Amino acid sequence: MRLILLGAPGAGKGTQANFIREQFGIPQISTGDMLRAAVKAGTPLGLEAKAIMDAGGLVRDDIIIGLVKERITEADCKNGFLFDGFPRTIPQAEAMIAAGVEIDYVVEIDVPDANIVDRMAGRRVHVASGRTYHIKYNPPKVEGIDDETGEPLVQRDDDKEEVVLKRLGVYHEQTEILVSFYGKMAASGDAKAPKYIKIDGTQAVDAVREQTLKALGA
Repeated sequence: MRLILLGAPGAGKGTQANFIREQFGIPQISTGDMLRAAVKAGTPLGLEAKAIMDAGGLVRDDIIIGLVKERITEADCKNGFLFDGFPRTIPQAEAMIAAGVEIDYVVEIDVPDANIVDRMAGRRVHVASGRTYHIKYNPPKVEGIDDETGEPLVQRDDDKEEVVLKRLGVYHEQTEILVSFYGKMAASGDAKAPKYIKIDGTQAVDAVREQTLKALGA
């Protein structure tokens, strides 16, 4: 089971990634994790990436693809892998194909922007414990106060509406084109093209999980 998970920030990809990972016994791979591991291990690609990051630059796609090829040969990937947040751009997707990295499924968790803003901007957190509330869907007993400690809840900077909208803008500009890229591949009739699955992410978490795993043949 080799798959890519697509969807806007706040669409619930992380939650569904955990379900998929547990169901199929595959690791979830992010470029951030790969970079940190390669830097820590002091591999040639890791050292090259570290030099770029230390200089404040963006790690080149050829280095990222090299890390991907190394990572998927490790023992925990023998049953497959799940890419979350990668590829982010068409050049990265094309580089993966050129490098011979085969993918079975591309799963898109589709949630309209308005729903994402509603979800994220309404979140409130008790910092010390990590307990999370929502002003509309899971409110605390007393507004702005943690149920258990009586301490104030906060809104994370990442959850503020203006930040959420900015992140959504970046997604639409840079990453959303992957939806049509992989959709066209799936419709091309190419036997090696990954199957494309679109799931309505506005449903309850369990419904999204059930539909996703069923579509993946679980």
